[in-house]
Amino acid sequence: MAPASFNPISNTVCVMDASGNLGLSLVQRLLQRGYMVHAAVQNHNCELQLNGLSCENKKLKIFEADPFDYKSIIAALRSCSGLFYTFEPPEDQPTYDESMTEVEVRAAHNVLEACAQTETIDKVVFTSSATAVIWREDRKSEIADFDERHWSDINFCRKFKLWHALSKTLAEKTTWALAMDRGVNMVSVNAGLLVSPDLSIKNPYLTGAAELYEDGVFVTVDLNFLVDAHICIYEDVSSYGRYLCFNHVVNRHDDAIELASMLTPAAPPPPQSFDQDVKIIQQRISNKKLNELMVGFESGSQLVD
Repeated sequence: MAPASFNPISNTVCVMDASGNLGLSLVQRLLQRGYMVHAAVQNHNCELQLNGLSCENKKLKIFEADPFDYKSIIAALRSCSGLFYTFEPPEDQPTYDESMTEVEVRAAHNVLEACAQTETIDKVVFTSSATAVIWREDRKSEIADFDERHWSDINFCRKFKLWHALSKTLAEKTTWALAMDRGVNMVSVNAGLLVSPDLSIKNPYLTGAAELYEDGVFVTVDLNFLVDAHICIYEDVSSYGRYLCFNHVVNRHDDAIELASMLTPAAPPPPQSFDQDVKIIQQRISNKKLNELMVGFESGSQLVD
């Protein structure tokens, strides 16, 4: 049973895009919790990936939804009380560059507009990034600790070609403006670098990683924790605004070496010194708001009839 404070119109939710690590894991966890799930994917290959789940669980429906096809978004959202939205780059644009900014912003705008036109939608959980928080000129001098009240500076990101940060910042700002204008109940999850088996040195989050490390704001998040955070934020009626989401800070030499070996397993380890081994960079980023919300959250229990 759901807690009394959590009372959506229905127990049907949509996950879009359901093709990535986060999307697929959200689909699986939501089904375990008793939700009816509309899994929206962008292409047929992803649909085939979910077919095994679909055959086993009558509570799962698969939709092919293109974020640039408004009608397909509306179809996937029909009868849903909630949307978990995360952007996956189109297959023909797998890397982040300057043009990706326009693509991501347009997709986010279309999806939020569709939510505004879907009367059953109670809440949108929008996946953003910590890179939409931490990149700005004065990050070393004027800011004591970063939290969800901060925004990356658009001009700074453009100047230093931080395309991932620029895309995430502009897409999130666009959705917040539209959500407030249309009266959509939206909460954003500003996630750290997702640590997963397919993590590689090509991940666009890693642009400027050395600076993030030295500044004490290089944060990562495990997939299970990220999924739990999304569901907790959706189910808790008190959730609001933005939430920085991470469960590890890379601020020791050993942490950096471990991450580097994961990203480039064939490369030899860098030389070490005693000073490096014992040095701990001061953490300058806080996820206190999310931690307070997640106290008592039980990821394994079923909350929906």
